[in-house]
Amino acid sequence: MSPAATPDPAAPRFRVRPPAGWINDPNGPFRWRGRHHLFYQYNPAAPVHADVHWGHASSPDLAHWEHHPIALTPTPGGPDEAGCWSGCVVDDDGVPTAVYTGVDRTHTGVGTVCLARAADPGDERLLDWRPLPGPVVAAPPAGLDVVMFRDPFVFRHAGRRWALVGAGHADGTPSVLLYDCEELTDWRFAGVLLDGADPVAAGAFGDKATGWECPQLYEAKDGEHVLVVSLWDGEPRSTAYLTGHLKAAREGELSFTTRAGGRLDHGRDFYAPAVRQDPGRALLWGWSWEAREEPAVLAAGWAGTLTAPRVVDVHPDGSLRVFPAPELELLRAPRPFTTGRGRVPLPVAYDLSVTARGTTTVTLLRAADRSLTVRLDPAAGTVVLDRGGWPRAGAEGSAPVTVRVPPGAALTVRVLVDGSLLELFAAERATVTERVYRRAGDVAELEVDGDAEVSAWEQVPPRRG
Repeated sequence: MSPAATPDPAAPRFRVRPPAGWINDPNGPFRWRGRHHLFYQYNPAAPVHADVHWGHASSPDLAHWEHHPIALTPTPGGPDEAGCWSGCVVDDDGVPTAVYTGVDRTHTGVGTVCLARAADPGDERLLDWRPLPGPVVAAPPAGLDVVMFRDPFVFRHAGRRWALVGAGHADGTPSVLLYDCEELTDWRFAGVLLDGADPVAAGAFGDKATGWECPQLYEAKDGEHVLVVSLWDGEPRSTAYLTGHLKAAREGELSFTTRAGGRLDHGRDFYAPAVRQDPGRALLWGWSWEAREEPAVLAAGWAGTLTAPRVVDVHPDGSLRVFPAPELELLRAPRPFTTGRGRVPLPVAYDLSVTARGTTTVTLLRAADRSLTVRLDPAAGTVVLDRGGWPRAGAEGSAPVTVRVPPGAALTVRVLVDGSLLELFAAERATVTERVYRRAGDVAELEVDGDAEVSAWEQVPPRRG
């Protein structure tokens, strides 16, 4: 994306985001012929959630992204006539294939599973997609009283191809449904992989949810698996993860035994993450919505952005491990703009690392009556982002957010800011995603008070890796 794509200072310049219109869930992160592909729910006509297509961008290096023509468009009279909703992209015998949710005019939250294939698998940019005429799953499984059904995620385990689908039941129980789909055009329901009655899930997920959206699964380096879900209760709430063991129980069955879990992101502005399993690592992107008033969104002509790619894994204690993809260092200016003390002006996009050896306060933005700060206490093992009262739509969640990490002699945080998107990474254990909109008169200056090592780089158009 070019920094000149929009003059709006709130617009992220280096994250995946169309120049205009609406974006929400990331879909189908996929590697093909050396390029990284990302798709996303997209309304090209207006910055509102309606008429959902699949937008498409690709990159050689996870830093420099190129926009492509729309990949999936609703088909009049087809199973996706009211929207091409979330899903994934897989390699089906050498043919990139989108597996996605189709909704019609009467869907009421229950979708179908549809397929679209790349017309030219030899094209590294995958510019042309052809939908199959009918769904491969036309309805939820009978007998489960499913009232929410969407977001297929396809993966391989035990030498076979499987799929997860997010679900909610009439009694308010959320679940993840399992399908055997060794042949992508022939799906067999294989049971409920997990539901809200699981004791680890019930204890770890603080938010009430009537449905689990966008189920994603990745394998950690130690062979453990991580199930990621988005908590839905009539509207997006938050995201959560469960670590555990995935096993082939009997022929045609899988089981997931949970060990630990918690919030995937502790901020107010993160949802519907999508995972890509690579050899040796897993990458995750999320959606960050707008948190300013609707007139400002309509005037800007754009809404939403995807986050920076995050490497996700598991710590030995079963907790999440998460940190920015190393490729993001391609966005750093050749030299840091500060490594020391004093107040230093902050650019619109920057990459900040702070290692505190004692109680430390980092100030990022100041106004006459408030400051945006990060407080680090290594001995207590706490990172506190104080975003209280910063102007945004609604008044919810204005209290500081506290992230707890193992105490120690030092504590490191990384802060990525791109326009209004702030992503805080705490000790490779937690993230906080927030939208912060600078107002006229706000002072964006870095001030560090405490015993800490600091490095900060402006983010600039990327150097080639």
